[in-house]
Amino acid sequence: MSRGTLYDKVWDHHKVTTLPTGQDQLFVGLHLIHEVTSPQAFGMLRERDLEVAYPELTHATVDHIIPTADQSRPYEEEAAEEMMSELERNVREAGIEFSDPNSGDQGIVHVVGPEQGLTQPGKTIVCGDSHTSTHGAFGALAFGIGTSQIRDVLATGTLAFEKQKVRKIQVDGELGDGVEAKDVILEIISRLGTEGGVGYVYEYAGEAIESLGMEGRMSICNMSIEGGARAGYVNPDETTYEWLEETDYFQENPEKFEELKPYWESIRSDEDAEYDDIVRIDADELEPVVTWGTTPGQGIGISDPIPAPEDLAEDKQDTARRAQEHMRVEPGETMEGYDIDVAFLGSCTNARLPDLRRAAEIVEGREVHEDVRALVVPGSQRVQETAEKEGLKDVFEDAGFEWRNAGCSMCLGMNEDQLEGDEACASSSNRNFVGRQGSKDGRTVLMNPRMVAAAAITGEVSDVRDLKEVTTV
Repeated sequence: MSRGTLYDKVWDHHKVTTLPTGQDQLFVGLHLIHEVTSPQAFGMLRERDLEVAYPELTHATVDHIIPTADQSRPYEEEAAEEMMSELERNVREAGIEFSDPNSGDQGIVHVVGPEQGLTQPGKTIVCGDSHTSTHGAFGALAFGIGTSQIRDVLATGTLAFEKQKVRKIQVDGELGDGVEAKDVILEIISRLGTEGGVGYVYEYAGEAIESLGMEGRMSICNMSIEGGARAGYVNPDETTYEWLEETDYFQENPEKFEELKPYWESIRSDEDAEYDDIVRIDADELEPVVTWGTTPGQGIGISDPIPAPEDLAEDKQDTARRAQEHMRVEPGETMEGYDIDVAFLGSCTNARLPDLRRAAEIVEGREVHEDVRALVVPGSQRVQETAEKEGLKDVFEDAGFEWRNAGCSMCLGMNEDQLEGDEACASSSNRNFVGRQGSKDGRTVLMNPRMVAAAAITGEVSDVRDLKEVTTV
């Protein structure tokens, strides 16, 4: 097993005891909740006459069901209004801080936590959402959990976990023009598979990872779960600390920053740390990556041919055939030139300010293709406000994009933002499963934000490097 890694150190710091099941009971440093997975958990507490053990370590927001166009109450969708009302009741009764739409702080849970400074190195973080691994970008151990586990954390502040192995993914070299963090993680999942990380957490390291800003690191950690890993993380460094120092939490508590920094430094993986596996990737060889199928693991470079099913491992051949039939693609073709109907810029993977800035560089002075419906959904109200002040909203709207309010939106189609029929979508989100974006016949092509912008302009999957000279991440 691993030794001396950040994972081992943070695990040991938070271990309460070893349970009779062989699992370790860990103390939870931050519990993030939203409107979809928490109502049942609060109901279970009421049935047992239990209170929330650590409301001060719990933070709520609303993201999955909130409309991104008309947010007037009551919401048009009855189920959305019910979930929102239940969340409001639960946080009020428990005394939990709530980033609600009236606060100016509402947004996708995995955007809100980092931007407010709630997400910190060395913490254990849980949320009833699979993409909680996002927070690992700060050197935290962050896990998605289910409703019964949400109940347990609310009631006790602890949770039972089985320790995983640690795989170090070393990405050295330099990312080229038009290549972003999203391309790195799509390449990793393509190489290792959607189940390649089962039983592991991923430690992302190397020159290419260290050169990324926090937003890029979050994009990579966000999709760890898509590769089967239980979590993913990056060791904290000066980039991490510079971000944290500017957040609300440390602006209001500057003495805490100096107090905690030695701990953050101490949890970094040792130079002689032992890993259960090491994978090496050369960033210099990467180009923009897009998916051709119906899992995030079915991805290729924009100039690469779609694989023939018979050339894949036997256990992947049937899945590939079904995916190619659904997506209407043929082996040997590339994805460049694939017609799209919708362009979606958003999600907890790629809806932060730098994502929107880079996409706006491609969009500025151009027009959305006449056959494309394009929308931009900022990851939080703070992102939205800053983007609007910078003029990004005007850039997108002048080009023909719809500018929406913060929320999960078309990433999973739990509100009005959905694909219709067999529409094909160029998406900056994290999943391309059949039906994920609201239509069982819809087709989703995952790509980085600048590639989405390029597709919106051309009406087809395009190599953004051919549209405009672009800067690196």
